[in-house]
Amino acid sequence: MTTVAPAATESTLVTDDGARLAVTVLAPLGAASGRTVVLVHGWAAARRVWGTVADRLIRQGHRVVLYDLRGHGASTLGREPFSVPRLGADLGAVVEHVEASGAVVAGHSGGGFAAMAYAASPGARVGGLVLLGTAAHDQDTPDSEVKMMGSPVFSWAVRRPALGRLLLGQNMLGKRADARAREVNRQMFAATSPRLRSDAFASTRGMDLRADLARVPAPAVVLAGGADKVIAPALGQAVADALPGARFEQLEGAGHMLPLEAPDAVVRAVEEVAGRVG
Repeated sequence: MTTVAPAATESTLVTDDGARLAVTVLAPLGAASGRTVVLVHGWAAARRVWGTVADRLIRQGHRVVLYDLRGHGASTLGREPFSVPRLGADLGAVVEHVEASGAVVAGHSGGGFAAMAYAASPGARVGGLVLLGTAAHDQDTPDSEVKMMGSPVFSWAVRRPALGRLLLGQNMLGKRADARAREVNRQMFAATSPRLRSDAFASTRGMDLRADLARVPAPAVVLAGGADKVIAPALGQAVADALPGARFEQLEGAGHMLPLEAPDAVVRAVEEVAGRVG
């Protein structure tokens, strides 16, 4: 039996400050029966992190939109500094670009910051939210960690497959993560420029989106890995508490990289939210 590959459309969106965002739209297999789902990856990752999640969503009839955050993957930086409000504006531009009004937006980690910033902005057109391994506050990264992200020595280490998997795996993934997840995570991290990594981790100092989230009526599911050492599960619970229509779930044994570690749980959350939209 021959499997028909989904139709993929590639495009480039130029933002109002000159960033060039690489965007992929995947059409569902057969007749569309679901919603549009926009997947927003985290810092030092890329749209490829959603591979398994995207495949399962299109097989369930959803139209899937993926893009690389500015400065990540095939996307470039613009004139404005890297910031959470800027990432939220980029997401809004992507939604307009692919005509995804009312979409379910799933954001992981820094992509969750972008999703929340966009959802809370005036005129946002979000049908529902799925937020993974993320937080709305308490992201004041210490100077030592910001410097490490831009360190040539650290960058040299993460470019070495075995050493990079060890260094990143200890902090970013749960113990049950498989070898493929560990290597994909390392490759994406190593491919992100050191300067961008340090700028990204410094950009959330003083961030507190909780009051703004109280004005977001969209249905939402917030997932957190029980073994997440990057963003504590309690901060995910705080996100759910701030959103009027949110449910929180902690995935025991999972670490920070939920798109790689727990794709089935992510798909179930998207399906739940899609079923509650409108």
